[in-house]
Amino acid sequence: MISPRDRARGCLLGLAAGDALGAPAENLTPEEIRRRWGRLTEIEGGGTDDTEYAIFAASLLVRHGHALTAADVAAAYRAEVIPSVRGPMRGAGFSELGTVEALRRGLEPPLTGLVHSHGWSDGLAMRAAPYGIFCPGDPAEAARLVEQDGLVSGSGEGIMGGRAVAGGVAAAMGGASPDEVVDVALSVVPADSWTARNVTRARDALRTGDPAALHEAVVVRHYPWTDVAPEAVALAMAAFLAGNGEVEAAVTYGVGLGRDADTIGAIAGALAGAAQGEGGVPARWAARIGPVTGKCLPVVAGRHVLDVADELAEGL
Repeated sequence: MISPRDRARGCLLGLAAGDALGAPAENLTPEEIRRRWGRLTEIEGGGTDDTEYAIFAASLLVRHGHALTAADVAAAYRAEVIPSVRGPMRGAGFSELGTVEALRRGLEPPLTGLVHSHGWSDGLAMRAAPYGIFCPGDPAEAARLVEQDGLVSGSGEGIMGGRAVAGGVAAAMGGASPDEVVDVALSVVPADSWTARNVTRARDALRTGDPAALHEAVVVRHYPWTDVAPEAVALAMAAFLAGNGEVEAAVTYGVGLGRDADTIGAIAGALAGAAQGEGGVPARWAARIGPVTGKCLPVVAGRHVLDVADELAEGL
């Protein structure tokens, strides 16, 4: 029996490992990844904004619990994120940059997530795992809570991607099988959403046994950016399935898909880590995960994902 604390630690450790492993492959094609590494299996450096924003999201849950509102999230941005921004926000995604500007202008959610043109970003999906940890076996509540976060920085499919990841992690925390996790992720988003259609297409493409079919099924090739939530979430769910819920298999498959590789790896690692627990994360990867530096979010500098996981799991 895997305890909730063990699953929480596995989830955030898997997220951080997937983020770090995928970082050097971000925006590359699968062909270029194979040319450089063959199969990318070893962590070379640290993580990105995915890990730091997940820690920030977890801090909101620790403070507010199930009473968390979009207003609470906006207040935290104003008190803890914006004062530390000096010049460009290093490593921040489009949706977070747009959110900071909207908050500086005095706007409130949901307008903060609607006024910029990047509501479809995977910025919410990358930090959605703590909401699933906080609601083990209750995907509907995990999806409701992550949407409060999403209303501040995103809209539409960006929020749907976050809901799917949070719901999936909640199911994995409850001991669901990989196929059940994906079914639950689909259950907390509208069936006619871009997110749901992409996840379904990705699962169907995976059954063909041809990795190239995944890109054909969900990648928006004509768009210049890769942080499209319905794409990243679908590829991460496919990687989780391809790895049969095992952390190393899921994460290495996911980062090998390229595109927004750090976010795909982070989501796949979070799902698999919640399913397998801390012991499911390769020891050599775990040894490479230290306290975050705050290079994207100074407010979280010095925090370690394992300590954050313990805080989230307290009382579960």
